[in-house]
Amino acid sequence: MDEDCIFCKIFAGSIPSKKIYEDEDVIAFFDIKPMAKVHFLIVPKLHVPSLKECDASHQALLGKMLLLVPKLAEAQGLAGFKTLINTGREGGQEVFHLHIHVFGGGPAGS
Repeated sequence: MDEDCIFCKIFAGSIPSKKIYEDEDVIAFFDIKPMAKVHFLIVPKLHVPSLKECDASHQALLGKMLLLVPKLAEAQGLAGFKTLINTGREGGQEVFHLHIHVFGGGPAGS
């Protein structure tokens, strides 16, 4: 856990979130700045700054996260969806804790 990380603070309960899933390894919650009608994040509880820092020891966790995507998307009523993993500042990453964005249902606000 990183004391300064917003996602770690969400896991700890010091920052509220609108959770849609949680287990011992990951949490999923709606993005606070949605870019689509449905926009949620899947985040590992293990603090890993980005996909670039992952190695073979993270394989099971990464697989678990990816396999959750279609299950959680279906639970949110999405027949199709997009996924995005921003990696590094140059890759558009804003929160330096690995996470998968899941989008669907058309643009937010439409």
